[in-house]
Amino acid sequence: MRKLIVTENITVDGVIDATGGWFTVAAGPEESDQVEAVRAQFEAADAVLFGRVTFEEMRGYWPHATEDTTGVADYLNKVEKLVVSSSLVDPQWDNTTVLSGPLVEEIRARKAAPGKDIVCTGSIRLVHALLAAGLVDEFRLFMHPVVLGGGARLFPDGTPLSRLRWEEATSFRSGVVLLRYGWIPAASATA
Repeated sequence: MRKLIVTENITVDGVIDATGGWFTVAAGPEESDQVEAVRAQFEAADAVLFGRVTFEEMRGYWPHATEDTTGVADYLNKVEKLVVSSSLVDPQWDNTTVLSGPLVEEIRARKAAPGKDIVCTGSIRLVHALLAAGLVDEFRLFMHPVVLGGGARLFPDGTPLSRLRWEEATSFRSGVVLLRYGWIPAASATA
């Protein structure tokens, strides 16, 4: 069974909303170790899952990023892209499938199909829905040394008590730390 992995750039205070420019794609020499970690994720995943808004932002940027040295553009242009949307008809990006059916059924079917990991990034409303449905298997959080004090959070107020199972922590020269956690849904966390 494939794993569904939520990977996010996140601030120390839990904000994943990229508004305001606190997050940029790592590309400088001091970030080469972080780029290598991202590339390792690429090798382990053969599908990327987006909500419609994040998908449209990605589609508006990455297919045109001809000067990208990180490998992100090449990966995103080739990988299977899944976009959850009830309104998008023509995704206008190669290798994209629009998932318009019931979310839980669509994602369970994708997880049960043969293949590598499925990574969901950005897409905060989708991530919240995946969490509520108990479909997330792992978090990969690139924690940036930034405190915003407000914005969309990975775990909003009112999130049921849950536990994370520590898997790995990797620090990078840029000051970013990759935190990997297995997800233990709320129902299992209290048992």
